Amino acid sequence: MLKYLKHFLPPFTAIMFMIIIAMGEYSPTLFLLGFSLLMIIGDYIMPRDKEIQYFSYPAILNFSLYINLPILLGLVLITMSFLTNNLSEWYVNILNTYIYHDFIEIRNSFNLIDKFCLIIQASLLMGILGVVAGHELTHRIKNKFDMFVGNWLLAFSWDCTFAIEHVYGHHKHACLPEDPASAQRGDNIYAFILKAIFNEHVDGWKIEINRVKKKGQNPFSLNNRMIVGYLRSLTITFLIFTIAGLIGVLYFLICAFITKSFLEAINYIEHYGLVRVRGSKVEMKHSWNSNHLLSSIFLYNVTRHSDHHRLAKLKFWELHPCPESAPMTPYGYLSMLYLVLITPLLYKKIMHKKLIDWDLNYANNEERELVNTRN
Repeated sequence: MLKYLKHFLPPFTAIMFMIIIAMGEYSPTLFLLGFSLLMIIGDYIMPRDKEIQYFSYPAILNFSLYINLPILLGLVLITMSFLTNNLSEWYVNILNTYIYHDFIEIRNSFNLIDKFCLIIQASLLMGILGVVAGHELTHRIKNKFDMFVGNWLLAFSWDCTFAIEHVYGHHKHACLPEDPASAQRGDNIYAFILKAIFNEHVDGWKIEINRVKKKGQNPFSLNNRMIVGYLRSLTITFLIFTIAGLIGVLYFLICAFITKSFLEAINYIEHYGLVRVRGSKVEMKHSWNSNHLLSSIFLYNVTRHSDHHRLAKLKFWELHPCPESAPMTPYGYLSMLYLVLITPLLYKKIMHKKLIDWDLNYANNEERELVNTRN
């Protein structure tokens, strides 16, 4: 039973976050510190997740993804409520009656650091519940329900292009210069994030316009999944406006941007410095893998990224850890995320040693020539 329950930790953590911040001042700050230390230290000291588990009831695992949608909606609404003073009176009455005893008093107790930590923790959870689960579901292109839930999960970070460009672009062009989600050696992380966000949306539009035109339909209609995706995000944004006003919308857009930036930082990490010869297939060596236990649990095995690129149709519980056949990140995902965003020079110094090992032990002769040419 535990092997099923562990995959419910992400929605459980989001629920605990919404409960604990009701304690008032310092609670968002302490939660972010506690969550970060748990992930970083836990990944470091716990044994690596190299076990391949088999499940007789995949519906339970799918439910661990589906349940994220209502919980993510609640998380976003609660977070925006704590960040604005312009809440609708009827909404405050609901909060006081059914969730918090004195919502206004709790909100007013938060200091500036609390609000900053509230935004960061909410963005991390939006990434885990929304982007990671949405990534898993939107790879299931033949399952309409999974695609429906997955696209709505991605809509919270205004990232409709991820279900299009990532599936039909990134998996085809990984580790090639034209792939916006593959970082070259020495790339500036902050410039990479901005370029990746822009280029992925451009590529998403190109993919969709070509697809719709081939079907003889109007590319600037609801047949275009990019347009439908934007409408989903607009719907969520309008809902927040009716409850929390313009200030609430502003904070929501900030959280959505931070969430998307976290995703691009993870993309940066997952393929940093790796190269592939044009025309060759994507192999396990073209992604940085991670078998750190807590990262694997909280991120639905997206950490087994090498096997995901080997065969993208695999469900998250079917992915193999690839301990011998793929290059490994030195630390867990949250450690790597903080490292690259807060101390990018240290990140590059650490990864320089890993890239030397990749060049010697994973790259073929043609790939070594590419490395030498680009450097």
